[in-house]
Amino acid sequence: MRIITFFNNKGGVGKTTTVYHVAWMLSEMGIKTIAVDIDPQSNLTSMFLSDARMMDIYGEERRLTILDSIEPVSSGDPYMPVYIEHINDNLGLVLGNLSLSAFEDKLSDAWLKCLNKDSYSFRTTSIFNTIIQDAASRFNAEIVLVDVGPNLGAINRAVTISSDYIIMPVASDLFSLQGIKNLGKTLSEWKNQWLQRTTLKPENITFQIPEKKSEPAGYIVMQYSAKESRPVQAYLKWANRIPSIYSEFVLQNNPGPNDSVEEDPNCIALLKHYRSLAPMSMEVHKPIFLLKPADGAIGAHLYAVQRSYEEFRSLTAKILDRCI
Repeated sequence: MRIITFFNNKGGVGKTTTVYHVAWMLSEMGIKTIAVDIDPQSNLTSMFLSDARMMDIYGEERRLTILDSIEPVSSGDPYMPVYIEHINDNLGLVLGNLSLSAFEDKLSDAWLKCLNKDSYSFRTTSIFNTIIQDAASRFNAEIVLVDVGPNLGAINRAVTISSDYIIMPVASDLFSLQGIKNLGKTLSEWKNQWLQRTTLKPENITFQIPEKKSEPAGYIVMQYSAKESRPVQAYLKWANRIPSIYSEFVLQNNPGPNDSVEEDPNCIALLKHYRSLAPMSMEVHKPIFLLKPADGAIGAHLYAVQRSYEEFRSLTAKILDRCI
């Protein structure tokens, strides 16, 4: 089982949409997959679920979200197995919760107290590892995809140390370049700080702490504009600066020759902007590549749907090659 987290501290780059479509494509390929919504905005959950199902889950005290498995542990009580929403036989979802951000302070406090060899603090810091391992085991998942919020807070720190691989969806603009720099430096610091803390782990603990590689697996350039199957020059102005910045700040290598983004081995894919298909997908709670004429995908839209299937299958295959 592999845990792959999609992370960028700049919002609005299409991170959640990518997790949603890759999760669906993995299920199409017959690979048992769980998507975990750890972004407090819970947009991934709302993409998967109909309005009626959302009302059923959140309208009453059903205790079906990820927070309902976190709260007992944070209060010192036994862990309660996390609920898994079955989207289909190959795809499960761990539901997000808007109140998850309230857990940030407890995680920050636990992170500091791990230095005092405090068992409870290690248990709190390991909660996302516990939840993911539990869900994957019960669903027999081969792949877990994690969607986190666009910030450098304590929740994302606890998630990344519990991840095998980190994939960065990025946009072609100045702020995305700054986001790569920030995230690259921060991931390295978190990894080193956790390695220090693992040497202080109490010997008598009965739970599993994260022991993952947290390895950068590459980046996906989102929403590029193409002309005759090639990115337009205005887009490439910023996109072609990504390879050297990713190499220096994420991989901590000396910047090499200024390769174009299309030739960079760290670039997993250039993912197109699907424009009018995106709102159609959101309305019917289906991935773009499974839209049907009954959903409104007719004429040129239907051709775009067929093209998107091949593009997302190619993207998903490349992710599997890097992360397995």
